[in-house]
Parts: sequence; structure tokens; C-alpha cells
Amino acid sequence: MIQSLHRVVELIEGAWRNTHVLVIGDLMLDRYVWGSVARISPEAPVPIVRAVHQNERPGGAANVAMNIIGLGGKATLFGFVGEDADGTILEKHLREAGIDSRMTVVPGHPTTTKLRVLCGKQQMLRLDMEETDGYPADVHKVLIEKIESAMPSADAVVLSDYAKGVLTEEVCQQTIRAARRGGIPVLVDPKQRSFARYRGATTICPNLAELSVVTGIEVHDLDALLAAGQKLTKELGLDCLTATLSEKGIAVIRENTKYLAPTVARQVFDVSGAGDTVIATLVLAIASGLEMETAVQVANVAAGIEVSKVGTVPVNREELLMNLMPDIALSAQEKVLSLEQIRVRTSAWRSAGESIVFTNGCFDLLHIGHIALLEDARREGDRLIVAINSDASVRGLKGASRPIMGERERSRILAALTAVDAVVVFEDPTPLGLIEVLRPDVIVKGGDYSEETVVGAKEVRSWGGRVKIVPTIKGFSTTDLIARVTTPVLQ
Repeated sequence: MIQSLHRVVELIEGAWRNTHVLVIGDLMLDRYVWGSVARISPEAPVPIVRAVHQNERPGGAANVAMNIIGLGGKATLFGFVGEDADGTILEKHLREAGIDSRMTVVPGHPTTTKLRVLCGKQQMLRLDMEETDGYPADVHKVLIEKIESAMPSADAVVLSDYAKGVLTEEVCQQTIRAARRGGIPVLVDPKQRSFARYRGATTICPNLAELSVVTGIEVHDLDALLAAGQKLTKELGLDCLTATLSEKGIAVIRENTKYLAPTVARQVFDVSGAGDTVIATLVLAIASGLEMETAVQVANVAAGIEVSKVGTVPVNREELLMNLMPDIALSAQEKVLSLEQIRVRTSAWRSAGESIVFTNGCFDLLHIGHIALLEDARREGDRLIVAINSDASVRGLKGASRPIMGERERSRILAALTAVDAVVVFEDPTPLGLIEVLRPDVIVKGGDYSEETVVGAKEVRSWGGRVKIVPTIKGFSTTDLIARVTTPVLQ
């Protein structure tokens, strides 16, 4: 289970939306051509791909920004594009995603573009269109000025280096110094044969091969490689080195300690974009105050989602939450939600194609009748939300002597039940407002109701949902229990 799970879930469902990250680096447009193969070319021993459709997605540093947005954060993006159609397409995708794009157009240089040809989930060919001879000094000066002007509003910085010429030593060092003066963490995704230009960053996030190249240690000698990483951490003045070690997981390497977060087992279809997903998750976690050892556990989950996709498809908040659900289900605390949290949680379930069941009540002194109702309700769909009246709402309905148990205790007890996926407290006499916000697929009530008397019945039917009345167990009610306890026993 992830350390500090409650804090992690709080961040994903809320706080990350206020986290602003500056992403600086090599911008790319990833173009995909999807097709089928039925024969080999008579002209050469190569397959003939019959193109079916194509699309474009932001790549490189732009994909880091897309992941940050997808996970709920805010991103401002800096880099270079050409004065060409590909640059225009890239800018359009970024604008539509809600990214604050501050790209610098460089005449005479093309927008870096990668064309991938795929058959099913198999990549057949990649064609790179780029110019790597470097950029004029004046555009780097403009870039630095843009970065420094945006720094006061930033919570964190990512340097996404694909070795295409944007992140020179001067750009890296001026950015790192400006950020560190303001107490702003800087995370680096490197592609250089030396990490010297990243000196002073919070962390550098190489993969296994990149760390091997920089240290000169073979990838199969993991102990020696991690020891070399510790030496590198001290030499470069880093807080830590964060290395992705393929199927072995992610290592946090400090000067005197090492920590390894094991990988999350998933079927791997495509590793492209996995590094972007890792650093996007890490930067949001670190900017929000999580320890790096906890942050890498969350990043591991996100990376597992990414490699199960084909192409550079950003991971979103809903996917990350769904992959944390097995851990969340084991903790009652994680199932007691605010209105904002239940909206996010419901969105995640819907994105996964799951149906949502809703029931409500006071649930004061939980008894066998309640249990039967909840278990019956859970069978009506994939997820069960239980809405309970607040203490003030219960008093308004039942009188000054109720509830017997407070809303916090009632919520926690209900959340501990396997049948229940989420508990939310409402203040109004009825849950109609909550039903209209959550738009459940099914409303369930006990057998002492008729469909006409169920609050929200008309509304749920209006969006294609339904109402289900389930039988109650006679002789069990909170009122009966109170009467039994307070009635003297005759001798």
C-alpha cells in the first residue's frame, strides 16, 4: 500500500488543481499513422501498411505538460517551434488542452516531429523530422527572459531535455538558480551524456540506460550503478537522484541512503511517454509537499498505466484514482468524502465505464436491516454511494434526541463496509441537490417506500436511470433498538 495514502488521495482529488508547474524543454509533435498489413512489398522485403487513419499528439516536453494537465495540475510550457504547419498544429492541441503555451517561433528551424507507423499495437516504423544543429543565441536569451518572468507564479519547474538544443547549459543553470532562490523545486528528465548542466537541481530522473551512460557502469550491475548514483548526487549538489529502473521499479538515491519502490506489474504495450508520465506525477507530488519516497510510489502506478497504452497518451487523474482503488477500498477513511471529492471520484468511476448506485438515510445505530439494504443496493451496479444526513439534518427530522451517533462516527462505520464505495454527508432535509450533482444510474430505497415517494426518482429517470425498491427486514429499525435499550426489563 502507498505510504500516506490519505494525503495522496487528497492531493489527486483536490490540491493538485492549484499546483502550477513551468515545463521547459524540447517540444515535439507526435504523428501516428494506423494501418493494417496483409502482404510484403514486391519492391523490397518490407511490409506494406495500408493506412486507415492518423492523428497527432503533443510530444516531448509538451507531453509532460499534457500529463500535468491530465492529472489535474496547471502547466505553462516553454520551448521552440518552427514557423510551419506542424508548429501550428502543436499550438492548437496545447491550447485546447488548457496549457499556457509560451513557445518561441524560430524561423528556419522546423518543428521537431516524429512519425510512427503502427499495425495494431505493433510499431512498424518511426521517422524523425528535426534539425539538431542548434538554435541562435538570441532565441535562448528570449527563452530565459520568459522563464524568469513566469517564475514568481510557479510551484515547481520541470526541465524536459530531449537533446534537441533547447536546454543549453546557460538555460539550465539560470533556470535552476532562479527557481532555487525562490525555494521552488526543479526536476530534470535528462538526455545528455553528462549531467553537469543540471547541477543544483532538486532531482534528476534518468532511466537505467541514461544512468549507465553517465556513470560508465553496466546496467546489469545494479548495486554498483546505484552506488555511482550516490556519488553523482553529492557531486552535483542534488537533493536526490530518482532513477527509473525498468521492471525493477524507481530508485530514490540520496548521498547516504537508497530506496527502491517496486514496479507495478502491468502488460507493456508501449514504453514511449512513460518517462514524461513519471516526471509529471513526481513534480505535482513534490510541489505539494510529499516526500520523494512516497512520490515515486505514486509515479510507479502512473507509469504502469502509461505503458499499457499505445503511443504517447497522457495519464489522467481518473485513471490514477482507479488504479489506487484497491488500496482505497481497504481504508474506511479514504471512502468518507467531501462534495468536491465525491464529484472527482464519481468522474473516475464513470470514465472507467462503471455504473453508480445511490442510497441515503440517517443510518443512526447501524443494524441488520441497514446491512441488507446496502448489500442489495450494491448488487444494482458497480459502485455504491451512501449519502447520510448531517447531525443537524437528523435533528430536524427525528427530534432533539437524535442522532444517537454523530455524523463522523456514522460515516466511518458505513465506510468500513465492503459493500460501500463512498460516504458523503448532506445538510439539507433531502438529498435532492446531491442527486442532481452526482446523477447516479440507480437510486435504491427500502421496501417501506414506493417509487413515487423516493426523492430524486423523477430526476434519475430523466437522464435514463432507474429506481429500485428492495425488501426490508421486518422488526429492525433504529427506533426499535432505542426502545429496547430504554424500556425497563420486567422481572
